[in-house]
Amino acid sequence: MSAQLRILRAGPGLTLQDMGRGGCLALGLSRGGAADRLALAEGAALLSHAADTLALEMAAMGGEFEATDDIRIALTGAPMRATIDGEPVAWHASHLLPAGARLSIGAVTRGCYGYLHVGGGFVAEAFLGAGSTHLAAGIGAVLQEGDLLETGPDKGGQTGLLLEPEDRFAGGPVRLTASFQTHQFAEAERARLQSEPLHRAARANRMGVALKPQGGGYHIEGGRNVVSEIVLPGDIQITGDGTPFVLMSECQTTGGYPRIGTVLPCDLPRVAQAPAGAELRFRFVDLNEAVELERTEAKRRAELGKHRRPLIRDPRQMRDLLSYQLISGVVAGDEDI
Repeated sequence: MSAQLRILRAGPGLTLQDMGRGGCLALGLSRGGAADRLALAEGAALLSHAADTLALEMAAMGGEFEATDDIRIALTGAPMRATIDGEPVAWHASHLLPAGARLSIGAVTRGCYGYLHVGGGFVAEAFLGAGSTHLAAGIGAVLQEGDLLETGPDKGGQTGLLLEPEDRFAGGPVRLTASFQTHQFAEAERARLQSEPLHRAARANRMGVALKPQGGGYHIEGGRNVVSEIVLPGDIQITGDGTPFVLMSECQTTGGYPRIGTVLPCDLPRVAQAPAGAELRFRFVDLNEAVELERTEAKRRAELGKHRRPLIRDPRQMRDLLSYQLISGVVAGDEDI
């Protein structure tokens, strides 16, 4: 049975997102989809549905929501303060949202993009094979107060499950492969990219993330003579003033700025979730290692469901119960006081 979710108050960046539209570059349309694709996989694991199910992406701020019927929900991505009828609920977990109850989601406490998933997923008219919003291409729109979102049929399942997320909300290490122009950058520039920390600048959105190098901009001989060619999410373009830009899910499809490297897809969520000022450290890996890292990550994502655990552990289901100190400070009762 399907239900509806009413938006009572909307944050500034609410959109419906799935894994995006592949195979549309020839049409001048980039992939789009969720800024943090790993968060979709985590929500899918918590609710036992497909990773490509539509979820609500919340940029920096959530909103208030009310369901017309009981629905299962999951909260993933950047942690936000959340309550159901005033009672705090855990992030990176699944919950029951009763009919008429108010789900309130505040600002991020870490990271940039949070996600609200519902059992059965949200329903939107498919365009070029996906229901995700692509604002840069004019597909869909930012959701507003008063909007009523349809949910798909939910086969049901457990709630009250917790999934420990990969910690990707404060910057950290990011792996790269060489791009078309990497070899044109001097060895010293490539070495500097790997030795100095770069900080996420305030300029960032679903199209790209600007980085501030500690030692000034990066430069390349003949960089202004690069012919425009296909670009993809993860490519790091170096603009005329030497600023590195990591292209994100709604990036353009062609570009003429030289690319010093390309972020591995498995590390792109870390860049997407890095808040302003966060430190990122880049490291090149060869193509064989990159392929193996992607295979390992794909396997890990597919097995996320195995790592769920109950929010409140039932002692009757705790196989390691005897390893816990259940009683402490016991006295016989006949001691002198």
